[in-house]
Amino acid sequence: MSVLEPLVDAVKNMTSKQTTVEYPESRESLPDTFRGMLRLDMSTCISCAACERICPNKTITMVEVLTYRGSKDMPMVGHERCLFCALCEEVCPPKCLTLTKNYEDFEVIDKRLLMKRPEELE
Repeated sequence: MSVLEPLVDAVKNMTSKQTTVEYPESRESLPDTFRGMLRLDMSTCISCAACERICPNKTITMVEVLTYRGSKDMPMVGHERCLFCALCEEVCPPKCLTLTKNYEDFEVIDKRLLMKRPEELE
């Protein structure tokens, strides 16, 4: 290995085309099958807990939430353990729990911030 090889490599890298995406200015297009953050429509949730029972990773737990009609149990999701299998979406009778194309909320410093209460899923 000669002394000039690293310099030649450095010049090649400086003149080559950029390969990374300039996020967030430009974003990659997502495929139709992409599954991102869960979204909850609190107004249609019937507190059946079907999503909690079907979840293979036990990442959904029912918590008490105060609504304008009183308190009721709604799903709290731990996205740090979610498999994004969409079983919760399929089993939900009123279809209030859906997977979105949102991936920006995964950018967190502390993984505890991925635990979303029902109010945060709206």
